[in-house]
Amino acid sequence: QVQFVESGGGLVQPGGSLRLSCAASGFTLDHYTIAWFRQAPGKEREGVSCISSRDRTIMYGDSVKGRFTISRDNAKNTVYLQMNSLRPEDTAVYYCAATLLLFKGCALSEPPYNYWGQGTQVTVSS
Repeated sequence: QVQFVESGGGLVQPGGSLRLSCAASGFTLDHYTIAWFRQAPGKEREGVSCISSRDRTIMYGDSVKGRFTISRDNAKNTVYLQMNSLRPEDTAVYYCAATLLLFKGCALSEPPYNYWGQGTQVTVSS
């Protein structure tokens, strides 16, 4: 069974940093294309970043380019999202998602991701 455990969220001041982790159990994460999404109160869920399994394509949403970095640690079966220069508008629940349905590249849209974590709260506030 495909399961994730997200961690690393919390309260941080504007300009600070957090590193989110998405740890997989029951499957080899390296075989999957992985994405991070976020959802703020009253807003639709948006794609933040993704990393492909086959060609190592990486994408970022426009609002996080230059501030967030996605990476994989295959030995730990974990994907990370390093978030720097955090802003109040980054406040949201962050989710990791996975799919085997993409043969190349990755996507910042909810389909084709069909496995989702439970989310971790990130709050940026002074």
